[in-house]
Amino acid sequence: MLYAERLWVPLWWWVAGAALAVLLAAEVHMGAPGVRAWLPYVLLLPLVAWALVAFSRLRVQVVATDPSSDSTGSSSAGLELRVGKAHLPLDVASKAAVVPATAKSAALGRQLDPLAFVQHRTWVKQMVIVVLDDPDDPTPYWLISTKRPEDLLAVLSAHGVEAR
Repeated sequence: MLYAERLWVPLWWWVAGAALAVLLAAEVHMGAPGVRAWLPYVLLLPLVAWALVAFSRLRVQVVATDPSSDSTGSSSAGLELRVGKAHLPLDVASKAAVVPATAKSAALGRQLDPLAFVQHRTWVKQMVIVVLDDPDDPTPYWLISTKRPEDLLAVLSAHGVEAR
C-alpha cells in the first residue's frame, strides 16, 4: 500500500453526539421509571457511536493490484486509486491537482460536471481532482476529499500522473 488514509469525523462530533444522546436519554429517564429509565442510555450511546463510525468509513488508498508490479518505479501499471468501494487504475489518470478550501465551493457547485465521480466529506477542508484520460469511461474526473492532499498528489505524481 503506497498511500492510505481514513476520513474520520472531527473529535468534537464525538463529544457533541455523546452529549446529545445523554441529554435525550435523560429526558426519557425523568419521565419513566424502571427499565425505561436506563434503556435509552443503553440504546442511544451505541447508536451515536455506530453512526459516527459509519460516517468515518471512507478510505482513500493507492495500492498495487498486481503483486509482481514495481510499486517503487514511476510506472502506473498495476496501481489503483481506491476511494471507498470505487477503484481507478492509475494508468487512465492523466492529471491531478489540489483543490484548496477556498475553491471547494466552486468545484462542488457551478463548475461541477454532472458525470464526475465525487466523494465529498463536509468536515474535510481540501480535495484532490484526478482528471481521467479513458475514452471508454464517460467520467471526466474524480473529486476526492482528503486531509493530506499534498501526500496523495506526491504518490500519484511519483507513479506517472501529472501533478499541478
